[in-house]
Amino acid sequence: MNYPRSAYLHIPFCHRRCFYCDFPVVPLGDRAGTENGPGSSSVKSYLNLLHREISLAPKVASLSTVYIGGGTPSILSADQVANLLDHLRLHFGFQNGAEISFEVDPASFDTFSLEGFLDAGVNRLSLGAQSFDDKVLAQLGRRHTANDLLDACGWINQAFNERKLFSWSLDLIQNLPGQDLCSWEKQLLKALDISPPHMSIYDLSIEKGTVFEWRQNRGELSLPNEDDASDMSKMTSDKLKQAGFSRYEISNYALPGHASRHNRVYWSGSGWWGFGQGATSCPWGVRSSRPRTREKYKKWLEVQENDGLDKSLTLNNEGQLIPLDELLIFGLRRREGIDFKELVSSFNWDESQLEINLNNLKNYWANSLKEGLIKQRGYRFYLTDPHGMDLSNQILVDMLLWYESLLNSSIDQPNL
Repeated sequence: MNYPRSAYLHIPFCHRRCFYCDFPVVPLGDRAGTENGPGSSSVKSYLNLLHREISLAPKVASLSTVYIGGGTPSILSADQVANLLDHLRLHFGFQNGAEISFEVDPASFDTFSLEGFLDAGVNRLSLGAQSFDDKVLAQLGRRHTANDLLDACGWINQAFNERKLFSWSLDLIQNLPGQDLCSWEKQLLKALDISPPHMSIYDLSIEKGTVFEWRQNRGELSLPNEDDASDMSKMTSDKLKQAGFSRYEISNYALPGHASRHNRVYWSGSGWWGFGQGATSCPWGVRSSRPRTREKYKKWLEVQENDGLDKSLTLNNEGQLIPLDELLIFGLRRREGIDFKELVSSFNWDESQLEINLNNLKNYWANSLKEGLIKQRGYRFYLTDPHGMDLSNQILVDMLLWYESLLNSSIDQPNL
């Protein structure tokens, strides 16, 4: 039986909301960050809710990965992080060598608090750098400066070199307003000079309700055109590949042995626990999202405590299949792609249905296959790097159109 062995904990607090961010976060102001300082009562109240939710989860299997994300989790004290990890360890148990990831932002921690996080049990860090350029950081609404970032990288690298950390990741955003090939190359070279073993490179996405959406609607956001964006993505892929990184997922690059085990859980179709405001869980094949505001999350938790767990979270829901379209979407994000025959083996298709449905999918992907955006090796399909991965949205849209045609087909399609 495939029990969930991963857990995500959402810490919604941050100092300020970045101009591109639409996450469920609670800005506390630039002075927040001490256990008894501004916003501390709000943090403590939320952590109480988080502990209560963890206690409700069925105790089924020890955890192999934990990811504490946000927000800015490094607003928490080391003791608060230790209490969360101790609760998870007592409730579920940790496997030997479990990966414990923790998001940190520059200027939200120092060497003392870093040591505290490591002593609490954190063994992998994800540093939200976004840029090494002070002007760009201000444009993004970030709180830290380039010097703050360099200091943070130095502290983390020292801990990594002293083997106090298993690994760490540096996050950057490409295709930002006003960015061109030359300025992006400087960012990549600075990142490579720091030598993180893992890098996450995200394309800027303009989300509804953000400052960036408001500026874009006013014509104040000068974004790179498609050709420039494509050139920057290709440069990213080329330079990181030359430096020994493998692009193991659309947005993630790692040196050998440093791919994020937790992230691969999402993309492989395995189950996971999610705890906290706005978090999504999928322990048994059905996704369940918590409310994105504090009060609604509190009320949701009270319902779980008083009326019983949502069906998606209970053992009675075990064996529920993750929908095929979700398996395809997440599987195609990975370097190795999907083995179509293996992927649909749980859906009770006979050989005839398998071949008919596969040929129909290839018809939807005809242009992408012809243009070399997606490759086929037997029943395995994978996106090419960089072009297929950079144009993955269209490939996934075509796949979803194929999936809708299955749902509307006169051919019997069980368990979709």
